[in-house]
Amino acid sequence: MAVVLPCLALVLLCTLRAGAEVPVQPGFNAEKFAGKWHVAAAVSNCPVFLKMKDGMKSSIATISFTPEGDLAMKLVWPMMDRCQEFELLLQQSGQAGHYMGTSAQEKRDLRVMETDYSHYAIVHELHQNEQEPSTALQLLTREQDVSPQLLQKFKELIPSMGLTKDMMAVLPKSGEWQEGAGWQAR
Repeated sequence: MAVVLPCLALVLLCTLRAGAEVPVQPGFNAEKFAGKWHVAAAVSNCPVFLKMKDGMKSSIATISFTPEGDLAMKLVWPMMDRCQEFELLLQQSGQAGHYMGTSAQEKRDLRVMETDYSHYAIVHELHQNEQEPSTALQLLTREQDVSPQLLQKFKELIPSMGLTKDMMAVLPKSGEWQEGAGWQAR
């Protein structure tokens, strides 16, 4: 027992350290990153996501930045009979590409890990609410189609973030959101 406790402490310390070292896109350019993105794939250990992932479709994220450099994100998720909209405002952390948000119920830590700005981005998010903390990775694409090579690149990152491939959903195409007109099939 005396040997197990130090080993367990070391494993926990390494896990916390690994979580703190999520890379951010070098030389992140907010102006190039702004605009419309499709959520093409996602992986998360969030219990709500895991229950819903098999029925989810691609959503749209519209990203803009405030004059102060904060990230404003509008997400539109297609549901069975309607679309659900979410809006997030995350403050710049002091490192370009790293944003944080805190409300009474939750904390978010979002990092743009990698992007080429014109085709794809991989975003890492830590989410802390009243339940257990959760980790998510999202593959964002400018077009709804995702190449097999890009999907493979995304899958290779999953284990390094402490997630497993069975937690992943490749989100099928969903259509286009038309403000005030409901969800329109393409």
